[in-house]
Amino acid sequence: MSVQSRVIEPSPAAAGPAGFAGRHSGQSSGQASGQWTDQLKSWQTRIEHELAARLPPIETQPSRLHEAIRYSVLGGGKRVRPALVYATGAALGIPESTLDGAACAVELIHAYSLVHDDLPAMDNDDLRRGRPTCHKAFDEATAILVGDSLQVLAFESLASGAGLPTEPLARLRLVQLLAIASGTCGMAGGQALDLAAIGRKLSLAEVEEMHVRKTGALIHACVMMAAACAPKLADGLIRALDEYARAIGLAFQIQDDLLDVEGDVAVIGKTTGADRALDKPTYPSVAGIAASRQRMHELHERALSALSALDAAGLRPEPLAAMSDWLVLRKY
Repeated sequence: MSVQSRVIEPSPAAAGPAGFAGRHSGQSSGQASGQWTDQLKSWQTRIEHELAARLPPIETQPSRLHEAIRYSVLGGGKRVRPALVYATGAALGIPESTLDGAACAVELIHAYSLVHDDLPAMDNDDLRRGRPTCHKAFDEATAILVGDSLQVLAFESLASGAGLPTEPLARLRLVQLLAIASGTCGMAGGQALDLAAIGRKLSLAEVEEMHVRKTGALIHACVMMAAACAPKLADGLIRALDEYARAIGLAFQIQDDLLDVEGDVAVIGKTTGADRALDKPTYPSVAGIAASRQRMHELHERALSALSALDAAGLRPEPLAAMSDWLVLRKY
């Protein structure tokens, strides 16, 4: 079975991807959609449990900081990044129990980045996931410490504890991948470019570079960290996963830009029009909405094409194809 290219038109009625059915399963699109919804909920439930177990309890000191940490991490969310770790594992035949540490680590880094991004010195947002942002619910100093704590907890989750590959070199590789994705070559560097771009006119290439770092790098790390948990993965498969991850990372941020223009605050759980209010260059502001959507679909098709290597190797590309569909179809 080849991974079929699909023309995706975002629709409020789209409950999930139509391509999640197993190989030659004969399932209808409705059955496949329901299967994907169930699988996604299962991963979301799993990561909630794993995160809650790793976070410090409120009852221990400093209790206010611990309360703010749990407020920020366990406050809902799509859990895209852990789901992508688990989806990659499903494609490669890696047990979820080997991936829990990596899934938690990427989500902890993401949660820290949101807390810091929301601060007045950064994006100055009051609403996150339908609730007051951390610095509004607590205070700015506490929010800074929450981010600091979550960042180091992410790397602790890769160094020791359950839910990790047994090989020390594999754990070291996980630390390396997450550090690169989080630093100046990745998320932090992308945020710096984003702040420096306020009030400026950027070229489309500059916007893409900013997006690839700020959002795409951590999305990419989710796939590659899961791959690092697979023993002796062929070079061709690593290249295919790399191409897939780069494509969906940029597509994800373009969709975020579109939702900032077109999204419903009641659905997405945060203020819309924030980028425009801050005079930040975005994909739609530079390329236009139609061209942005077209670019997003091109990247989606590139991601699906890359997955043909997994199918040829007798692996299971459907979970990753479904992830790409979901990221393009999502309304929040």
